[in-house]
Amino acid sequence: MVHIVNVKVRPRKVKTPVPCRSELVAMLGCWAATGDVLSTDPNRCKIVAEAMFQCMRTAPVAGKPHKPAINYHLSRLSKKTK
Repeated sequence: MVHIVNVKVRPRKVKTPVPCRSELVAMLGCWAATGDVLSTDPNRCKIVAEAMFQCMRTAPVAGKPHKPAINYHLSRLSKKTK
């Protein structure tokens, strides 16, 4: 009979999608192109900034990811087999 002392399973790492990624890249690119992050000129990066603000308003709020309970059940099973 095979006896395993410690049994654990590593869960897969799921890549979570980043909301508004393209808008953020466009905003950073616009700031890099103009050379001024704190610009008060309304014509610079106005369209890009509005697109990013609109995306941030409508982006879903990310909740806590589901934590698999497989290790909990394996530890309980190993206690019963001893």
